[in-house]
Parts: sequence; structure tokens; C-alpha cells
Amino acid sequence: MVKKKKRYTVKTKGRMLVIFLFFGAIISTLSYSLIFNLRQVNKMQNELKELKEEKKLLLEKEEATLADIKRLSDPIYIARYAREKYFYSKDGEIILRIEE
Repeated sequence: MVKKKKRYTVKTKGRMLVIFLFFGAIISTLSYSLIFNLRQVNKMQNELKELKEEKKLLLEKEEATLADIKRLSDPIYIARYAREKYFYSKDGEIILRIEE
């Protein structure tokens, strides 16, 4: 037996074209959505990295501030700090500032 080649009619070709265009449009839409979402995820991951670094810096700053608060509760430290920073002196003391 000899197999006959299928011949597509104009009607069949038109249907195939419509189906092809329909699925092409669906694939294009889904591809666009996927690429857009991947860009958003990448952007958010970069932002997350920056926020983690900022959080680390803020925690270090908080530790330093808490240490300062603890030191400022000591009256001896406060007196020494005031004398060094603001040039307060005890009775009878003379403050001389020496430039390095």
C-alpha cells in the first residue's frame, strides 16, 4: 500500500494559524510575566542585602551607645569626660591645651 500525503486545506491551515497565534500569545504573556517577576526578585534580594548590612551597622551603633550609657552612670567617668572635652577644672587646677 502506498501512503498518501495529507494535504491541508485552507480551512485547516487557518485553524492551525489561529491555534498557533493563540498559544504564541499565551507563551509570550507568560514569558513576560516570568522575566518581570525575576527582575523584581533580584531587586528585592539586593535590597535585602543592603538592609542586612544596615541592620548590622545599627546593632553595632546600639552596642556602642549602650556602652556609653553604662559609662555615663559612673560619676568619676563623667567628671573626667567633662574635664577633657569641655575644659572644666577642679578648684585650683589650670588647664593648658597642647596642640600636637
